[in-house]
Amino acid sequence: MHRSIGMIESQSVARGIFMADAMLKAADVEVLASGTVCPGKYTTLIGGEVAAVDHAVAVARDLAEGCLVDSIVIPNVHEQVFPAIKGAVDVLLADHYTSMGVIESFSIASLIEAADTAVKTADVTLYEVRLGLAIGGKAFAILLGEVAAVQAAVDAGVLGLESQGLLVSKVVIPAPHSDLLKTMG
Repeated sequence: MHRSIGMIESQSVARGIFMADAMLKAADVEVLASGTVCPGKYTTLIGGEVAAVDHAVAVARDLAEGCLVDSIVIPNVHEQVFPAIKGAVDVLLADHYTSMGVIESFSIASLIEAADTAVKTADVTLYEVRLGLAIGGKAFAILLGEVAAVQAAVDAGVLGLESQGLLVSKVVIPAPHSDLLKTMG
């Protein structure tokens, strides 16, 4: 597992592919995901050593030519982030999950950073991170846990989004209905 990840989010598919290629040529990094997302954006998520990821993302930013929507580098990504992005989290809404938090962002890259911050802040489970497909290029994360922990995680996760003007919405739902997660997959 990569301890460091980076992402570029381009408003141009062609420029996004060009930037992805440049990242791979610039440093010893691995593509974890790359492709189009709504509405016609292109994202590339890479992993590797911190210095390599940082350099690769910096090269991509320099080549963006006005097409960069957002970019991130997370030096020590939390181990819950990748399974949540891949939809591989198998969680039953058990008694110890007394609340659900949702963070929604205009930026895919910044949402990953917000989810990482949230899960590092409190004892919560990162249930899902949905990135841009079929939701107009937005992204959201779902967190589960005790009410106070979920509230603390959501509050910490949205700080960066709020300061950048990228927060769409945030909610904490105490005692969510047991059928809710079954309908969200």
